[in-house]
Amino acid sequence: MEFATFADRAAAIEAEPADLEIVALVRELLEDADADLEIVARFVQGRVFPAWRSRTLDIGPNACYEAIARAAGTNVGSDDVEEQLAEVGEIGEVAASYEFGGQQGLGAFTGGGGDAGETGDDLTVREVFETLSDLAAAEGAGSQDRKIDLLFGLFNRCSSDEARYLARLVLSEMRIGVGEGTVRDAISEAFDVPGEGVERALQVSNDYGQVARVAREDGLEGLDAMELEVGRPVQAMLAQAGTVTDALEEWDEAAVEWKYDGARIQLHHEPATGEREPRTSVFSRNMENVTDALPEVVEYAAETLEEPVILDGEVVAIDAGGAPLPFQDVLKRFRRKHDVEKAREDVTVRPVFFDCLHAAGDDLLEEPLTTRHDRLREVLTDPDRSEPNEEEVEGLSLLWRTDDPDEIESIDADALEGGHEGIMLKNPASTYSPGRRGKHWRKRKPDVETLDCVVTGAEWGEGRRATFLGTFELSIRAGDDSEERRSAGSAVEPQNLETVGKVATGITDEKLEELTELLEPHIAVEEGQEVDLEPEVVFEVGYEEIQTSPTYSSGYALRFPRFQGVRHDKDPRDADSLERLESLRSA
Repeated sequence: MEFATFADRAAAIEAEPADLEIVALVRELLEDADADLEIVARFVQGRVFPAWRSRTLDIGPNACYEAIARAAGTNVGSDDVEEQLAEVGEIGEVAASYEFGGQQGLGAFTGGGGDAGETGDDLTVREVFETLSDLAAAEGAGSQDRKIDLLFGLFNRCSSDEARYLARLVLSEMRIGVGEGTVRDAISEAFDVPGEGVERALQVSNDYGQVARVAREDGLEGLDAMELEVGRPVQAMLAQAGTVTDALEEWDEAAVEWKYDGARIQLHHEPATGEREPRTSVFSRNMENVTDALPEVVEYAAETLEEPVILDGEVVAIDAGGAPLPFQDVLKRFRRKHDVEKAREDVTVRPVFFDCLHAAGDDLLEEPLTTRHDRLREVLTDPDRSEPNEEEVEGLSLLWRTDDPDEIESIDADALEGGHEGIMLKNPASTYSPGRRGKHWRKRKPDVETLDCVVTGAEWGEGRRATFLGTFELSIRAGDDSEERRSAGSAVEPQNLETVGKVATGITDEKLEELTELLEPHIAVEEGQEVDLEPEVVFEVGYEEIQTSPTYSSGYALRFPRFQGVRHDKDPRDADSLERLESLRSA
């Protein structure tokens, strides 16, 4: 498929306001993609690579601006591109405003095998993908210049419409109204397969391109044959807030676990066979490969696991006596790419697993929670020991089954006394639904009520804090909490957020320095001491009460808000909504 054709279709999709018509347009695009189906199914979502792959383009906005400027002509610099972006507000429109195709140089010859300025040298979807793959692979000395050269070569062959969607694709800002749910439904319609079959295949593969190809070539039978693969992460099942009363009313009996103040991990392990060394990969909640940062988890897998498994759990920071440390200590390890051994000396972590998705060739997603937990205990148990108590199985999260609220309260109290966050309540009969935030898993937190808010503004401090951002403006989503909205995968735009207050309490100077480093790259507008921030970072904020207020656009204000931490495991789509805030206030 020519990239111009893809760009034309993307423009038509972007201009269509009706959801059903968008699905129909995506369906037609997939039907016409031919040999490029896998690429097109990802491109239309703004992805270059499958969601499960850790591979990224690793190219920042400034490099993209430089490539656009070079392709636009000698009288255009990256500052000009950035200045126009500030006026227009969207990189695709900026790229489309230039006339490309006349620049010469090394980058002008990449990807197409000829002079990019020659007419008739039409850019194809596959050429874009292959060039971006080369760009992603560039590393070492001179890699940044190589990336810019490759990107310049693509822009130099683009028409205005092609440039619009190439720029958005490179910066992961497609914004044409196509989310994961849209592509799922389009695959179902395009290749006449049930939506349930597509959904299941997506859950086990996490690859829309592969699922589209299998649906076209092998139909439902091929989709049903797709399985989990050790080494390929899947989305984590998620929990929502809930009460003990609601859980017991709906399930009769609850499975209760401690809720650890750690970071979610997914462990993939294949033991050594013959001459092959064991293979272990550790992924974060967002499917980022964090194996190198967590050697303790790799060592635990090598010492404990004797069959291929995919396990869901958390990694917890501990002190010298084994007591849990705050979540922020775990993040010091997750972020570490260099000097891991030094970081390991400073912060020790240990894994705790609560679910088994795959063991010894068997996918367990459709098995009930209790069956999966029994299998988990089996794979973590030392085979030389006969039937040890759960407490004696290293790395196993304990699971209680009860219909007694008093017993649940006791388990909760023990968890809090042990330095953990509280408890999780789970439906014992529930299956594992990757990426879903359903009612089968519920988190019960301690007394302090919290909201996950998007940070949309801040103020520079005064005096000794003059170099730090502080007094952070908090916002929540204006949309609903429906599963369809979450699965759509759309980015959160500033106009879809409503303010609920500001927070400046509970933040040390050390933490302010960290927050400033985190937020400063997202400054969109700065006037005096006040800054507007792109909606990229989520804070967990405690509060005493929710009050009505004309001061903030939501109509509400948080009374005595207090900073609890950064939700690095959430993006703005996962922040709390106005709907939830109103339900909390009326509760």
